[in-house]
Amino acid sequence: MDHSFFWMLTAAYAAHVLEEYTLDWRGWARDTLGFPVDWPQFYVVNAAVIVGGVCFSMIGWNVPALSLMFPALAAINAVFFHLAPLLVKRRFSPGVFTAVALFLPLAFILYRQAHRQGLLDAWTLAVSLSGGIGIMAFPVILLKLRPLLVKNP
Repeated sequence: MDHSFFWMLTAAYAAHVLEEYTLDWRGWARDTLGFPVDWPQFYVVNAAVIVGGVCFSMIGWNVPALSLMFPALAAINAVFFHLAPLLVKRRFSPGVFTAVALFLPLAFILYRQAHRQGLLDAWTLAVSLSGGIGIMAFPVILLKLRPLLVKNP
């Protein structure tokens, strides 16, 4: 089965990072979400996501429970870190354009492809969603733990 939509999602994530950087996601995240993030952390986290996107794209349909973690991550990012804050706080969220225009449609397409090919059972869905949540939560948890674990953060 073709892996093209996984690669498209990886490219969409690169566009998303560009949008967030250009429109000052760091300042927004500090002011709106209370995340004590700086630009070097932003660069490292997003570089890791892009590397992950390449890895998930290479895995593709060979291990759908793993590769579908990437569209799950993108959808979770779109809904909980862009749309929800935009709707709840009534404040523009840098990254919302690519999240809505690219992440949500591509995530839908990838899950629909998995379903149509008979690759999306309950276990695959649960593993991919749990993995997407875990990947999204990991840098947030690290940000929260940093003051407790790093001297002079």
